[in-house]
Amino acid sequence: MNIKSSILSVSLVLAGTLMSCQPKQQADNALPDKEIALQLYSIREVLGDSARYADNHAEVLPQLREMGYTAVEAANYGNGKFYGITPEQFKADLEEAGLTALSSHATRALNAEELATGNFEEALKWWDEAIPAHKAAGMKYIVSPWTNVPKNLEEAKVICDYHSAVGKKVNEAGMKYGYHTHSHEFKKIDGSDTMWIDYMMENIAPEDMFWEMDVYWAVMGQNSPVEQIKKYPGRFNLLHIKDLYELGQSGMVNFEPIFNMSDVAGLEGFVVEQEGTDGSHSIMEGVKMNADYLRESDFVKPSYAK
Repeated sequence: MNIKSSILSVSLVLAGTLMSCQPKQQADNALPDKEIALQLYSIREVLGDSARYADNHAEVLPQLREMGYTAVEAANYGNGKFYGITPEQFKADLEEAGLTALSSHATRALNAEELATGNFEEALKWWDEAIPAHKAAGMKYIVSPWTNVPKNLEEAKVICDYHSAVGKKVNEAGMKYGYHTHSHEFKKIDGSDTMWIDYMMENIAPEDMFWEMDVYWAVMGQNSPVEQIKKYPGRFNLLHIKDLYELGQSGMVNFEPIFNMSDVAGLEGFVVEQEGTDGSHSIMEGVKMNADYLRESDFVKPSYAK
């Protein structure tokens, strides 16, 4: 072997060694890189509670980044912790995998007495721990995942006043407070002609609460996501992008016109959620298919961050 060949061989070995030492924090470069968050409820089979998180996060979180996800939405907040660990550790775990914490589903629902009396001061104390925890985890948004349809307009007003108060507290901490819709918000409040979602929209100021519309559940509630955006422009800072199983396969949700309404919606980001598969493959394979679909879709921008 001559000197030139020797130098070339050594160079190739060194290059290969350096590449193998790099952390796998970048998505597969075969597809465009885009800002895509995953609701961790989707993979609850592997990260659904503190035990599963402890066992699997070191392997699973880097896999999400390699698929093309850049952020997560948490689904296991309680007593100041996420998945049984401190907010600071949760943030560090995500950063090590090349991810960030965009948002979290968390709430303290009002009980029967609070709904009846309209006194929710005790409920607000719960947020005094929850809000700093979300801030420490690096999150931009806290999203309330559920509230029942009120029994009457009196209960509806109490719930709206409560959400408004929570939103103000979240705003003071430099984050935004939102509400995730399903299909039941499109039902009418008993004794009225008003849909629950319309009542909330009209009785909670936009600065106190944004809307994380779940586009699949909007369709299941026999409503058009596009028409909802037109009806309430600027109110949808986040969207849950979801289908029956993997995105675009059921034909039930037309995603392109929804994404094309991003400016009207006031969109700042979106979160993929998948509630299960048809049984032919694993949920991890399913969430990768979702990332591929979004990265391949020309109608999805690289970023919606403002």
